[in-house]
Amino acid sequence: MGVAIRTAVPDDRELIVRLLDAAFQDDPVSGWVFPGAEYRRTHHHKLMAAFTDIVLADGRIDLADDGAACALWLPTPAEPHAEDDDGPAQLRAAIDPDNERVELIAKLTADIHPAGRAHEYLWMIGVSPHRQGQGLGTALIASVLERCDREGLPAYLEASSERSRALYERLGFAQHGAALRLPDGPLMWPMWREPRRP
Repeated sequence: MGVAIRTAVPDDRELIVRLLDAAFQDDPVSGWVFPGAEYRRTHHHKLMAAFTDIVLADGRIDLADDGAACALWLPTPAEPHAEDDDGPAQLRAAIDPDNERVELIAKLTADIHPAGRAHEYLWMIGVSPHRQGQGLGTALIASVLERCDREGLPAYLEASSERSRALYERLGFAQHGAALRLPDGPLMWPMWREPRRP
């Protein structure tokens, strides 16, 4: 199945937020950050909106032309700029001030993110629930990995479920360091992919 992919523009913001919100409602990590189905329904979209805004400003969002899937990529330099120590706290204050897990997930993933080599960071990939399993996610990721291979760039991500971890392994990612156990919560797997010779 051919998938038409385009780069998202600011006018796509609401579509992307709705897509990510729907795609991650049943995700183990989203369930940990926002425990309880009703709480997740009323707050989760705010985090997806914040992520979308960050990547629209500093990275690239690839969007299936029919709006059924998107991938959020951030180019990461070898020597990242100094991190804003208040960033996770500001994120929490803007999204859900009473939820310390919003801040904690940002800190924990930042702590395991590799440094020292420029790479593409796949922050999130979301596929509409009724379209999952149709190859959309693979198509979105593969288009960027082909560019990474041409340019000699590695890629990095954190898998948030066993299902996504298996997909990433099929695309050439391997676990990078120890899995991250969220406090009283699920595992996340840091994964790295070396570029392949074109």
